[in-house]
Amino acid sequence: MRSAIVLGAGMVGVSAALHLRRRGWDVALVDRLQPGRATSYGNAGIIQSEAVEPYPMPRDWASIVAIAAGRTNDVHLHWRSLPRHAPALLRYWRHSAPARHRRISAAYARLIAQAAPAHEEFMQDADVAGLVRRDGFRILYRDAAAMAAAVAEAERLRAEYGVASEALTPARLAAAEPALRDAGAGAIHWLDPWTVRDPGALVGAYADLFRREGGRFANGAAESLTPARSGGWLVDTAEGPVEAEHAVVALGPWSPALLRRFGYAFPMVLKRGYHRHYPGAALDLPLLDSAHGYVMAPMARGLRITTGAELAAPGAPLTPVQLARAERAARTLLDFGPGAEAEPWAGLRPCMPDMLPVVGPAPRHPGLWLDFGHGHQGFTLGPATGRLLAEMMAEDRPFADPAPFLPARWGG
Repeated sequence: MRSAIVLGAGMVGVSAALHLRRRGWDVALVDRLQPGRATSYGNAGIIQSEAVEPYPMPRDWASIVAIAAGRTNDVHLHWRSLPRHAPALLRYWRHSAPARHRRISAAYARLIAQAAPAHEEFMQDADVAGLVRRDGFRILYRDAAAMAAAVAEAERLRAEYGVASEALTPARLAAAEPALRDAGAGAIHWLDPWTVRDPGALVGAYADLFRREGGRFANGAAESLTPARSGGWLVDTAEGPVEAEHAVVALGPWSPALLRRFGYAFPMVLKRGYHRHYPGAALDLPLLDSAHGYVMAPMARGLRITTGAELAAPGAPLTPVQLARAERAARTLLDFGPGAEAEPWAGLRPCMPDMLPVVGPAPRHPGLWLDFGHGHQGFTLGPATGRLLAEMMAEDRPFADPAPFLPARWGG
């Protein structure tokens, strides 16, 4: 029986482990935390099958100046951290050029097309009762010009990719969400996405399925990964050393630091995001407030408000400026209570400069495989890239051309 160690028990790692186990591999899933308790826990809980194009960096000067001056809530920049981020950001800006972005989107859309089917494969056998809705989510626009532009963009995505949506007038939005005090200029209702009321619990359900199907989970230190004398890979866990023929690095934002030990330098834009829960809000579906760069999502613990991207130095003190702005904006739309947590949750989003995840073999180390760099979409894409990776590892025919995602594109 072929064997693998999967490092990282977020959505990406759990999905890769489960796909390998379903192909008959002996798989050990290793993380310092229980499954789904790090970055995979802190998102807005949307499986975004409408997100067929990755987020490009703004290239118009008005948007760049707004970010630099702190006039937008989409991005909060720590100026002292800019030298650290600049090399990756410059690559991100270059790949956001329209012609490059179109080529990247063509590859990205092939992954997104498998997002819901790959989740469905797990959901059929996992205990997900009461966790998932299949009614989409909405984006609110506060002025008529923004709403008109959104309608045109939605029509383009329908024509090019078949993405389903519906434009809602303010009256129809108010009827759908009667607790809203202000329906703005209306909303786009994206019809295909699924929403999850506890993202960490969904990852945990997939991890439980992995265990039921014969997989092993162990708490362990990813940084202990080392080549084994047998030619495979070895990692230390609380249950003792675990050895396997293959190892998968699925550590999200922590992947590049581990891989530097093996001589790899992966550029990554590390974006920090925040969330907090608030009791008392009566919102039916998640709502993105486009003018203020945050999402309100009904969750098991209350209304979760999640923020855009903060660019800060690693380990920098938390500065939840965006969350405070988002809360003020949200209170103009809904009534809800004070924050449930004394301190907001914060986590990192691992974004590659070309907006594509890293999936495939490490160029110089046989048996070492990589699956990270999903940006804002690890929760959506984990089962799809896990399938792609497992197909490559098992030497099956992959469902999509793996070339755009291979680690070797960043140098061997």
